[in-house]
Parts: sequence; C-alpha cells; structure tokens
Amino acid sequence: MVAKKPRIVIVGAGMAGLTAANKLYTSSGFKDLFELYVVEGGNRTGGRINTSQFGGDQIEMGATWIHGIVGSPIHKMAQEHHSLESDQPWECMDGFLDSPTTMAEGGFELGPSMVDPISTLFKKLMDFSQGKLIEDGVVSSSEEVDYVKLRSRASMASTINGGGFGKLSVGAFLRRGLDAYWASVKDREEIRGCGNWSRKLLEDAIFAMHENTQRTYTSAGDLSTLDYDAEREYIMFPGEEVTIAKGYLSIIEALASVLPAGMIQLGRKVTKIEWQPDCHRSGEVENGYGSRPVKLHFCDGSVMLADHVIVTVSLGVLKAGINGDAGLFNPPLPSFKIQAISRLGFGVVNKLFVQLSPCSDHEGEKLNNKFPFLQMVFHRSDSELRHQKIPWWMRRTASICPIYNNSSVLLSWFAGKEALELEKMKDEEILNGVSVTVKSLLSKPNSHKLCNGNVNPVESSEESEMKFVKVLKSKWGTDPLFRGSYSYVGVGSSGEDLDSMAKPLPESSKNGANSCPPLQILFAGEATHRTHYSTTHGAYFSGLREANRLLQHYNFVGVSELLQH
Repeated sequence: MVAKKPRIVIVGAGMAGLTAANKLYTSSGFKDLFELYVVEGGNRTGGRINTSQFGGDQIEMGATWIHGIVGSPIHKMAQEHHSLESDQPWECMDGFLDSPTTMAEGGFELGPSMVDPISTLFKKLMDFSQGKLIEDGVVSSSEEVDYVKLRSRASMASTINGGGFGKLSVGAFLRRGLDAYWASVKDREEIRGCGNWSRKLLEDAIFAMHENTQRTYTSAGDLSTLDYDAEREYIMFPGEEVTIAKGYLSIIEALASVLPAGMIQLGRKVTKIEWQPDCHRSGEVENGYGSRPVKLHFCDGSVMLADHVIVTVSLGVLKAGINGDAGLFNPPLPSFKIQAISRLGFGVVNKLFVQLSPCSDHEGEKLNNKFPFLQMVFHRSDSELRHQKIPWWMRRTASICPIYNNSSVLLSWFAGKEALELEKMKDEEILNGVSVTVKSLLSKPNSHKLCNGNVNPVESSEESEMKFVKVLKSKWGTDPLFRGSYSYVGVGSSGEDLDSMAKPLPESSKNGANSCPPLQILFAGEATHRTHYSTTHGAYFSGLREANRLLQHYNFVGVSELLQH
C-alpha cells in the first residue's frame, strides 16, 4: 500500500501565501513527498497588492512602497527580477518631493517660517514615540521642548476605548507634545494677512495635517486608538523608500512563476475550516476525515481535506470569522487566539486617483498645467470659520499631488471613516468635492496671499480652470476578501498579541496528552509579525516562517531561514 503524501493547502494567494508556496515547492525533494495547493477566493493573485492602470499611467491600488531598501527582501527580489527600472513612468517614481506647496483654507500660502517649526515638532514627537531620540541620544538641552520631561508628563495620560489609566495612545502623546510646545513659546507676534486664521489656529491645523498623514501610515482611523508603547517595537529598514517601476505585482508574479499550472486555484473562497483540536489517534481521525485532520469547505459546496492549512487571510477577515456558529473555524479558535484577533487594530486606508484634464488656451492649444504637490491645511469640521462647501471627508486628507512630476493623475490618501465614506460615494460626488476643495485653495485672482503680509505671485488666473474628469478609488474596507487594509497595535493590545497570531494550532502539549495531528492550522500574513506588521515584507517573512515550520517538522535538510524571521 502506497502511503499518502502529506497535503498542504495555503489559503490566500497574496504575498504571505505565495512566499510560503514558493519556499515549500522549491525545497529539495518537496515535490516528490508532498501535495501542495494554493486556494484564492478572488479572481486574481496578489491580495492587497494590485498594480493597475489609470489615465495612461501605472498605479498601485494597494501596497505602494518598499519601506527601506537596506535589508529588505522585497527590494532584493525587485533587483533580481529587474523590476526597479522601466521605460514608462510609474507612481511615485520621483520619491517623496521635498518642496510641497502648503495652502491654508481661504487661499493662503504658508511659508516655511510657519510650516517648518510645526512639521519639525511633529517629526520629533513621532521619533520619540518610536524610541529614536532616546536611542540615538538626540535629546538636547537647547531644544525648545524638553522631550524627556514631556514623556514623563504624557505617561500620565489615559486613553479611550478601554485602554485604562497608564495606557498611553500615540494620539494623546502627540497632542500633549503640541500643548508643551505652545507653553514653551509664549508671547509671539500674531500673524498678519491670513484672514480669519490666528497663529495658534494655523499651527493646530498644520499639526492636524501631519496627524492625517500618520493615520494613513498606520491605518488607525483615530490616533488615540494607536498604542504608544508598541510603536517602539516596530522596525523600519534603513535606506530610502522607493516604489517598484514594473509594479508591485511583478514581485507576486516572480514568486508564483515557479509554481506549476493548476497549483493556484482562483475563485475558491473558503467558507469554513474544520479542524481537530481534541482527539486521540487510533488509526483514523474521527468524523469521516480519513487520515487528514482538516476539512476546508468552499463557497461552491465543494470540500478539500488537508494535513496542514496555512491561513493567510487578512486580520479583517479573521475578525469577521470568529463569530460563533457563523464563524470561519469549527470548532472555534481557542480563546488566546480570539482575544488577540479582537484586540489588534485593523484599519481602512484607501487611495483616490483623479485625472486632471489638460488646460487649453483660446486657440485650443494645450497649456502646461503643472499641479503642485499640494499640502492642505483646513479649519476643523465643526469650526464656524470653515468654508461650507468643502466636504468633511476632504478635510481629513493631508495632500493631493501628481503621482510623478507633471503627471495628469493626482493622488490623495484617506483613512478611517472618510476612507469608508469614499467607498460609498458616486464618482460625480467625489469629483465635485475634490474640485471645490482644490479651487478654494488655489483659485485666487492674480496671486496667492502669503501668511506674512507679503504676496506670492503666481501665474494669472486666466490659466483656465482646472477640471477633474475621471476618478478611481480603492475599496479595501467593503471588499469581503479583505475587510480593511492593514493592522496596527491598538490601545489595550501589545506585541504579544502579534506573537499569539503566529502560533499554530492545535497548541502543542508539553506532557504529550494531546495526540492530535500537529500543525493543522498555521497562520501567516502581515498581522502575524511582531516587528514588521502592516508591511509587505512582514507578510513575506511570515510566509517564510510558516513554510520553514513545516519543513522542519518533516526534518527537511537545508532550511536556511530561521523561524524567528
């Protein structure tokens, strides 16, 4: 009788799933000893990586940046597959632009003397929250704000959402930092030439602009839900941040290219995963499972048996899948896993692309319509001073800018409630909201007012009106295959919850009392990595980790990467 090969099923064909599949399949001798399948609920591979086209330009609907090139496995793969170079322009090919135009509501251009002190303050506060200033010894007695004293004062803060006293949020820390800054720079001259803006209102609004950017970085719709202590565990790779010339999808295609046809099965959405947490082996496993302990149910009614399942679905899908009888797992996951899934944060971040119509003069000739890298400073949504026609959701984004120099495609980022609102809105409503906002900031007769009493000349307003003609938006929040964008450590959670996310099931018993088949369900994905959560490289490392866990379980020789990746 020929022994059955162990069958491994990977749920999800994103970065984590395809990395695991690639590692397993290319390991020496694996093809002869195992069966491997990748089942994907959608009609494409890539997961939260989705390179597309808009307005004649290549764009990324999901993952966009390689966050630090030194030591990044994503950057290494991009180099190896020549994905960093292209004859065609691509999104953010210019990197981060150093000289944005900052406009305050009412059409007032803010100069460096107004913007830079608050931008520097915000950056230092974030550096401090991430442990950089202490570690690098950058606490100077000449600083306007004593950050050590600030940290001591901020630690007394309490937070919302049940965090309790002593649990500090990033949002609370940032706002206490701004208060300390104001206390340290009293008796300053009031600004002139800014309409109904006072100095303090402007500084508060500039600070809020940076908070809005930070919300998109972390996916926390409200920074008061983002845990302060956990920020210090998050690790960034050194070096510049870059985008991928041939598209992020080229990395996914490279990982999948070694897999044989038919191994990746699209349109196979898993509706239930039955597993065996408590059993005693006696030749056959109970409930008609044969010799394979896991049974996957699919949306079309079909089933598949497996010895090991690597679950790489998003934390958003797991949060929706821990609800009782209607849940994804049967029996339900153990309490430690459910608690970790519940406590960790998973937010929505969406990208909005709009196309700018080329301007024409009276003879019909196209004019050079160079749109600036526009940073937007708004009054609060409940302020009586606000421009009534600027929609609330536009007030919660920090910038709108060309995806590369001189592109007619503009990009803006949204997080939290406004990101979800964007998903529900019709294109015309979005175009109108963007148009009203941009025109209220940029369209002033003959000049922009500069907030120091002077005038900053610009081209004549006969530069025909800007017209936005097309829109494309991501919809990560309402997509049932994702239910959000990426994870964060919420107040009341910790890095230990990320470690709990990564633990396989059933739990191993130290006394050997549990004789169930081991490693039935393994977990991978960005939300299972303690120090690189929310990133594609975190997903990559997690896929390697679980592939290596299985290879080591079967005593494979030549497993070079360690499980602590």
